[in-house]
Amino acid sequence: LRLLPQQRYLRTERAEVSALERKRNVLCCLIARILKAEKQLHMDSLVFRVIHACQKGELGPGVQFLSFCCHSVDVLSCILHLLNQGYLRRQEGRPHVLEY
Repeated sequence: LRLLPQQRYLRTERAEVSALERKRNVLCCLIARILKAEKQLHMDSLVFRVIHACQKGELGPGVQFLSFCCHSVDVLSCILHLLNQGYLRRQEGRPHVLEY
């Protein structure tokens, strides 16, 4: 027996969550790629470079989003996520400088 009508919004929610996870993964990979090349970078410069790469469409091989825009909040959120995961670290004397 089915008493409740089928909930269609759950499928939409899952699609939105999946899109947000893909966006976060792309941003995290882009942050890592930039920091690997630079070794260390000021946090503001990193945010600028990531946003610039997103605007130019330089997201990496095989990555295409029809409308991929990122904001500084998105990038900072990914930076904090990578810091918490241990992929990035701050310099002891200069906490605004990040290292991969």
